[in-house]
Amino acid sequence: MAEEEVGDHSLITLAARAADLEVGCDATALCVPSHYASEERMAELLRRLGKSAAAQFIEQKLPESSRIRSGDLGEIFATEYISERLVFTVPIKRLRWKDHREMAMRGDDVLAVHLPDDDESPIVFLKAESKSRAALQSSVIAEARTSLNADGGLPSPHALSFVADRLRELGETELSDIIDDAQLKDGIGADQVCHMLFVLSGNDPANLLRNELQQYSGTIEQYSVGLQVANHGQFIQDVYDTVIANGDDD
Repeated sequence: MAEEEVGDHSLITLAARAADLEVGCDATALCVPSHYASEERMAELLRRLGKSAAAQFIEQKLPESSRIRSGDLGEIFATEYISERLVFTVPIKRLRWKDHREMAMRGDDVLAVHLPDDDESPIVFLKAESKSRAALQSSVIAEARTSLNADGGLPSPHALSFVADRLRELGETELSDIIDDAQLKDGIGADQVCHMLFVLSGNDPANLLRNELQQYSGTIEQYSVGLQVANHGQFIQDVYDTVIANGDDD
């Protein structure tokens, strides 16, 4: 992993070593199912109907097209990176609410939150966009930047209400209320927002991400994260094949 400061912003790049791909594939496959169904839902299916039915339930949620798998896995990696490496929490895994397994979801890819220890300080949001390409190009980075800059750089109203609604359905009313208050009563300022651009790519994304950060002229704090997996397409196929195989194991 390489970390550098680009102006006031952070650039982090990671490259998967060929020798680690099998272990990385297995580890990724273990976390993928929880992005499509909650642990509670899976536990209930296991209890009532057994492992075969639970495995079938997950398999029916997994996309089959390589394009949708690529996009989903980019979002999954972005979510996991935020949860593991940053101070933010991702309150919902939104792929659980996909309309159809072969459709990409609209809106902000990931919305994360941070509640400061000081009760007087407002909630802080991380608005993230993820991109996954075998051959990453500057046009894809520009597309992500357009999405991040939308709504004045703030989280979209749809993303905020979507997360607040899902939290309320899950019984997380306190955080739901905090998000509602920020959106509908107090307002959200640019100083309450950070951006993250996450890319999963077959080629080295460092120069593309660095150039984009150098050109960014806004005031919102930026994180750019690039994960390079040289055999991008094969890795994604292997991950989803492993998820299915794990479900089929007795």
